[in-house]
Amino acid sequence: MLISKHHASSHLISLTEKNWYVLYTKHLNEKKVANRLSLMGIEHYLPLFTAIRQWSDRKKKIEKPLINSVVFVKVSERDLNLLYTIQGVNSILKHMGRPALVHEHEIQNLRILLQEVHVDELTQIDIQSGDMVEVIRGPFKGLQACAVQLQNSMRLIIEIKNMGIGFSVNVPKSFVIRL
Repeated sequence: MLISKHHASSHLISLTEKNWYVLYTKHLNEKKVANRLSLMGIEHYLPLFTAIRQWSDRKKKIEKPLINSVVFVKVSERDLNLLYTIQGVNSILKHMGRPALVHEHEIQNLRILLQEVHVDELTQIDIQSGDMVEVIRGPFKGLQACAVQLQNSMRLIIEIKNMGIGFSVNVPKSFVIRL
Protein backbone atom coordinates (compact mmCIF):
# COMPACT_ATOMS: atom_id res chain seq x y z
CA MET A 1 0.00 0.00 0.00
CA LEU A 2 1.41 3.39 -1.01
CA ILE A 3 1.02 6.39 1.25
CA SER A 4 2.08 9.80 0.07
CA LYS A 5 4.65 11.67 2.15
CA HIS A 6 2.11 14.41 2.83
CA HIS A 7 -0.47 11.92 4.12
CA ALA A 8 2.07 10.04 6.24
CA SER A 9 3.49 13.20 7.84
CA SER A 10 0.03 14.61 8.64
CA HIS A 11 -0.80 11.32 10.33
CA LEU A 12 2.35 11.57 12.47
CA ILE A 13 1.47 15.12 13.46
CA SER A 14 -1.97 14.00 14.63
CA LEU A 15 -0.42 11.21 16.73
CA THR A 16 1.96 13.57 18.52
CA GLU A 17 -0.37 16.56 18.83
CA LYS A 18 -1.75 16.95 22.35
CA ASN A 19 -5.52 16.84 22.75
CA TRP A 20 -7.93 16.62 25.68
CA TYR A 21 -9.31 13.17 26.52
CA VAL A 22 -11.60 11.77 29.23
CA LEU A 23 -9.85 9.54 31.72
CA TYR A 24 -12.14 7.38 33.85
CA THR A 25 -10.88 6.65 37.36
CA LYS A 26 -11.83 4.09 39.94
CA HIS A 27 -14.56 5.22 42.36
CA LEU A 28 -13.39 8.10 44.60
CA ASN A 29 -9.90 8.14 43.01
CA GLU A 30 -10.21 11.39 41.02
CA LYS A 31 -7.98 13.51 43.31
CA LYS A 32 -5.39 10.74 43.72
CA VAL A 33 -5.15 10.24 39.95
CA ALA A 34 -4.90 14.03 39.41
CA ASN A 35 -2.08 14.17 41.96
CA ARG A 36 -0.23 11.30 40.23
CA LEU A 37 -0.66 13.04 36.86
CA SER A 38 0.86 16.20 38.38
CA LEU A 39 3.84 14.27 39.71
CA MET A 40 4.39 12.83 36.21
CA GLY A 41 4.14 16.29 34.62
CA ILE A 42 1.02 15.38 32.62
CA GLU A 43 -1.36 18.27 31.90
CA HIS A 44 -4.78 17.52 33.33
CA TYR A 45 -7.96 19.17 34.60
CA LEU A 46 -10.09 17.91 37.47
CA PRO A 47 -13.17 20.14 37.72
CA LEU A 48 -13.92 20.57 41.44
CA PHE A 49 -16.60 22.49 43.32
CA THR A 50 -16.92 23.32 46.99
CA ALA A 51 -19.80 21.76 48.89
CA ILE A 52 -20.75 22.12 52.53
CA ARG A 53 -21.09 18.85 54.45
CA GLN A 54 -23.34 18.85 57.50
CA TRP A 55 -22.57 16.56 60.41
CA SER A 56 -24.51 16.50 63.67
CA ASP A 57 -21.83 18.55 65.46
CA ARG A 58 -20.31 20.69 62.67
CA LYS A 59 -20.23 21.87 59.06
CA LYS A 60 -17.24 21.45 56.78
CA LYS A 61 -16.40 22.69 53.28
CA ILE A 62 -15.14 19.95 51.00
CA GLU A 63 -14.01 19.93 47.38
CA LYS A 64 -15.86 17.41 45.25
CA PRO A 65 -15.39 16.40 41.60
CA LEU A 66 -18.00 17.93 39.31
CA ILE A 67 -18.16 14.71 37.29
CA ASN A 68 -17.64 11.52 39.29
CA SER A 69 -14.76 9.27 38.20
CA VAL A 70 -13.54 11.68 35.49
CA VAL A 71 -10.24 13.54 35.02
CA PHE A 72 -9.49 15.30 31.73
CA VAL A 73 -5.96 14.80 30.36
CA LYS A 74 -4.11 16.63 27.58
CA VAL A 75 -1.70 14.20 25.93
CA SER A 76 -0.81 12.92 22.49
CA GLU A 77 -2.85 9.97 21.28
CA ARG A 78 0.25 7.76 21.25
CA ASP A 79 0.79 8.46 24.98
CA LEU A 80 -2.74 7.41 26.00
CA ASN A 81 -1.70 3.82 26.78
CA LEU A 82 0.87 5.09 29.31
CA LEU A 83 -2.04 6.40 31.40
CA TYR A 84 -3.14 2.83 32.16
CA THR A 85 0.03 2.41 34.24
CA ILE A 86 -1.18 5.05 36.72
CA GLN A 87 -2.75 3.57 39.83
CA GLY A 88 -6.47 4.41 40.02
CA VAL A 89 -7.02 4.76 36.26
CA ASN A 90 -9.85 2.64 34.92
CA SER A 91 -10.21 3.48 31.21
CA ILE A 92 -10.29 6.14 28.50
CA LEU A 93 -13.60 7.23 27.00
CA LYS A 94 -13.98 5.91 23.47
CA HIS A 95 -16.26 7.12 20.69
CA MET A 96 -16.76 4.85 17.69
CA GLY A 97 -13.80 2.71 18.75
CA ARG A 98 -11.34 5.60 19.05
CA PRO A 99 -10.36 7.74 22.05
CA ALA A 100 -12.99 10.49 22.33
CA LEU A 101 -11.67 14.02 21.95
CA VAL A 102 -12.81 16.85 24.19
CA HIS A 103 -12.57 20.27 22.55
CA GLU A 104 -10.53 23.04 24.15
CA HIS A 105 -13.62 25.29 24.33
CA GLU A 106 -15.47 22.60 26.30
CA ILE A 107 -12.68 22.54 28.91
CA GLN A 108 -12.72 26.35 28.92
CA ASN A 109 -16.51 26.32 29.41
CA LEU A 110 -16.10 24.10 32.48
CA ARG A 111 -13.41 26.43 33.87
CA ILE A 112 -15.65 29.49 33.33
CA LEU A 113 -18.65 27.70 34.81
CA LEU A 114 -16.86 26.63 37.98
CA GLN A 115 -15.19 30.00 38.44
CA GLU A 116 -18.43 31.97 38.29
CA VAL A 117 -21.20 29.68 39.53
CA HIS A 118 -22.25 28.76 43.03
CA VAL A 119 -23.01 25.08 43.59
CA ASP A 120 -26.71 25.82 44.22
CA GLU A 121 -27.00 27.22 40.67
CA LEU A 122 -25.37 24.22 39.00
CA THR A 123 -27.82 21.62 37.72
CA GLN A 124 -26.77 18.56 35.74
CA ILE A 125 -29.19 17.95 32.85
CA ASP A 126 -29.61 15.86 29.71
CA ILE A 127 -28.37 17.47 26.49
CA GLN A 128 -31.14 19.05 24.38
CA SER A 129 -30.73 20.38 20.86
CA GLY A 130 -31.03 24.13 20.22
CA ASP A 131 -29.21 27.20 19.01
CA MET A 132 -25.52 27.66 19.68
CA VAL A 133 -24.88 30.97 21.43
CA GLU A 134 -21.98 32.92 22.89
CA VAL A 135 -22.25 35.05 26.01
CA ILE A 136 -21.02 38.55 25.13
CA ARG A 137 -21.16 40.22 28.57
CA GLY A 138 -21.51 39.44 32.25
CA PRO A 139 -19.59 36.91 34.36
CA PHE A 140 -19.92 34.17 31.70
CA LYS A 141 -18.50 36.30 28.85
CA GLY A 142 -16.81 34.10 26.25
CA LEU A 143 -18.86 31.01 27.09
CA GLN A 144 -20.22 29.12 24.07
CA ALA A 145 -23.18 26.84 24.65
CA CYS A 146 -26.43 25.40 23.45
CA ALA A 147 -29.43 27.53 24.49
CA VAL A 148 -32.96 26.63 25.58
CA GLN A 149 -35.37 29.55 26.08
CA LEU A 150 -37.42 29.60 29.30
CA GLN A 151 -39.80 32.50 30.04
CA ASN A 152 -37.78 35.73 30.33
CA SER A 153 -34.34 34.19 30.64
CA MET A 154 -32.01 32.05 28.57
CA ARG A 155 -30.72 28.77 29.94
CA LEU A 156 -27.28 27.86 28.65
CA ILE A 157 -26.29 24.24 28.43
CA ILE A 158 -22.58 23.72 28.82
CA GLU A 159 -22.04 20.55 26.90
CA ILE A 160 -19.34 17.94 26.76
CA LYS A 161 -20.67 16.27 23.64
CA ASN A 162 -18.85 12.96 23.83
CA MET A 163 -19.99 12.37 27.40
CA GLY A 164 -23.67 13.22 26.80
CA ILE A 165 -24.00 15.43 29.87
CA GLY A 166 -24.35 19.15 30.46
CA PHE A 167 -24.85 21.84 33.06
CA SER A 168 -27.40 24.66 33.01
CA VAL A 169 -26.98 28.30 33.97
CA ASN A 170 -29.53 31.12 33.62
CA VAL A 171 -28.32 34.08 31.59
CA PRO A 172 -30.40 37.10 30.39
CA LYS A 173 -31.25 37.01 26.67
CA SER A 174 -29.56 40.36 26.17
CA PHE A 175 -26.22 38.83 27.25
CA VAL A 176 -26.01 36.36 24.34
CA ILE A 177 -25.65 36.37 20.57
CA ARG A 178 -26.45 33.55 18.18
CA LEU A 179 -23.46 31.83 16.56
